[in-house]
Amino acid sequence: MSEDIKSSIEPQFDFAGIGIDDIKKEVENLSSIENKTGFFIVKTANQWIEEAKNRPTPKMLFSQFWYEGEICILFADTNLGKSILAVQIGNSISRGQSITGFNLETSKQSILYFDFELSDKQFQNRYSKEYTQNYVFDDNFLRIEINPDLDLPENQNFDDYLINSIEQSITQTGSKTLIIDNITYLKSDNEKAKEALPLMKKLKELKNRYSLSILILAHTPKRDLSKPITRNDLQGSKMLMNFCDSSFTIGESQQDKQIRYLKQIKQRNCEQVFDAENICVCQINKEHNFLQFEFLQFGNESEHLRQRTDKDKDNQTEDILRLKGEGKVLREIGKELGISHQTVKRILDKQISL
Repeated sequence: MSEDIKSSIEPQFDFAGIGIDDIKKEVENLSSIENKTGFFIVKTANQWIEEAKNRPTPKMLFSQFWYEGEICILFADTNLGKSILAVQIGNSISRGQSITGFNLETSKQSILYFDFELSDKQFQNRYSKEYTQNYVFDDNFLRIEINPDLDLPENQNFDDYLINSIEQSITQTGSKTLIIDNITYLKSDNEKAKEALPLMKKLKELKNRYSLSILILAHTPKRDLSKPITRNDLQGSKMLMNFCDSSFTIGESQQDKQIRYLKQIKQRNCEQVFDAENICVCQINKEHNFLQFEFLQFGNESEHLRQRTDKDKDNQTEDILRLKGEGKVLREIGKELGISHQTVKRILDKQISL
């Protein structure tokens, strides 16, 4: 066959400008698995890691308690200083200055503080010297109150309008860090799963859409002060804990009513650093015109719990026996009651021997 005839019937390819690296890349693209199926996006584990490498590593906003890009819940009983600590954290971020005893890895930035607790006069009282010599916040600290004269638009309920207003505040200011004080205002019945689920879903959608970091304040119901604080002490704990990335709590020391301690409850970006054996012990102090937490030392939670009475011990034994009867193993019982599985075993063994 002549060369002219052969060239006329063979397919023509133009390899000009195409190198071996281009061919390899195309082969990799063709062989990779990336599929969208309903709710799911399917990729190889290596693809997920490769894409994650291009995203920034989350930085600390408040030591290992709260990182960038997280929905974090700070919960405690009433009057233990949740708002005091939250404002202090917001002030730290807005100035780009860490709180003594804690780490801040980000540069200064604007924060939105949604204050559904205090009036402007109450806020001034906390950050002034008897309503004079006011503390001067950085202009990056943007405090937000509900407009009391607002009428809801027709065909829109309170919950949706509130979330929409939060989103408008984000787009108008460009802020990436939010503090919501507190969640009970967003949902009056958040201890119920059916109420907590849509609320956290909406906040998570906002977080993903705008790459936000959100700190949410929440209450605990009345609890046994002789027991360590666990995730079960948060109102609506199951739904809220499932949707948040991290959580920490404030406990009141039974040694001194002015002493507080901070304890990690849930974390995803790090190991649990501040557990029951390494709590951050603080005191609330107003130095001149700024009410704040002052770090004192690290400690053990057991040292700050109320001494257990015989009645407390009987109640704990009843709880252990009940959970054991429900088919839970030692570690599950210990986790739910905030005690070690060895303690659970010791109490069960004692009951068997009686």
